[in-house]
Amino acid sequence: MKALLLAGGKGTRLYPLTHSIPKPMVPVLNKPLLERTINYIKGYGIDEIVMSLCYQPEQIMNYFKDGSRFGVKIYYCIEESPLGTGGAIKNAERYLDDTFLIFNSDIITDINLRDLIDYHMASGARVTIALTRVDNPSAYGLVETDNDGRITAFKEKPRPEEITTNFINAGIYVFERDVLDFIPAGREVSVEKEVYPGLLSAGVKMYAYKNNNYWIDIGTPHKYLELHNSILDGLFTYPFIEMDYKNRIVIGKNSYISPTAKLIPPIAIGDNCYIGNDVIIGPRAVIGNNIEIGPGSYIRNSIIWEGCKIGSGSKLSNTIIGINCTIGDNKDVSYGVIAY
Repeated sequence: MKALLLAGGKGTRLYPLTHSIPKPMVPVLNKPLLERTINYIKGYGIDEIVMSLCYQPEQIMNYFKDGSRFGVKIYYCIEESPLGTGGAIKNAERYLDDTFLIFNSDIITDINLRDLIDYHMASGARVTIALTRVDNPSAYGLVETDNDGRITAFKEKPRPEEITTNFINAGIYVFERDVLDFIPAGREVSVEKEVYPGLLSAGVKMYAYKNNNYWIDIGTPHKYLELHNSILDGLFTYPFIEMDYKNRIVIGKNSYISPTAKLIPPIAIGDNCYIGNDVIIGPRAVIGNNIEIGPGSYIRNSIIWEGCKIGSGSKLSNTIIGINCTIGDNKDVSYGVIAY
């Protein structure tokens, strides 16, 4: 079985962090989100990956190349202009055969993919959509089912009075290849708004796989911070996450920590970092690779991406700092997003 990763989005809700980096490459505990996703999928024995790319595809292709470094084989499909979720699936048709998995590349979850695939096979569905429960489904697309799990209706971003279920589309699907015949080629198509309602009208058998596993869409800075807090606090143990849940402090290779610095768990510090005298880091802080933090600075509830320099005496709280940024001396930043 192959997995198709929909990784072409610009990440406008994460802007300006995604000004110079594709959304699927944003770091999750100092490794790209896509790398985390590939390791997760590979853990279920799926080692052929099709990537659908559009925004800054070179960054992704240069990082993953043919996939051999990650134990998978990767095929690339490049969109010259955005084709939407349905158009991206159709554009990858030449690489897809039999049953295949589709995965939105802006989510993190621990849904059991083997159970999902087995459920799809047992139901005889042509499409199976993984559903997840949320407190407020009004910002998502909710999916209604009958008692057997067969999908009966879709509602995109419903008004409060239209909410009939708290289960939403989780952005993970299992398709049979013949479903591709229902998707028009050569134009932008939404799988959620156009393809799925069309399949439903045509009587195509579609089932929902309901689960209560961890799931998060990291499309906003708030959700991005929430994900890292969940990992650091041990609320979500993602496969291959390099978190020491006993000591709750991770320090990468060749990083120097001043003897007078104070580390308050849970925190993660990347490779080749320099943490100066009297620096306080934590709780809930992720420091990327190749970071320099000047004397007397205080970092908490924040994420700093690789290559940044933080001056002396600065304070960062509930803040995300993008790649290769410099924060001067004695700066105080709270609830901020800095990318330049």
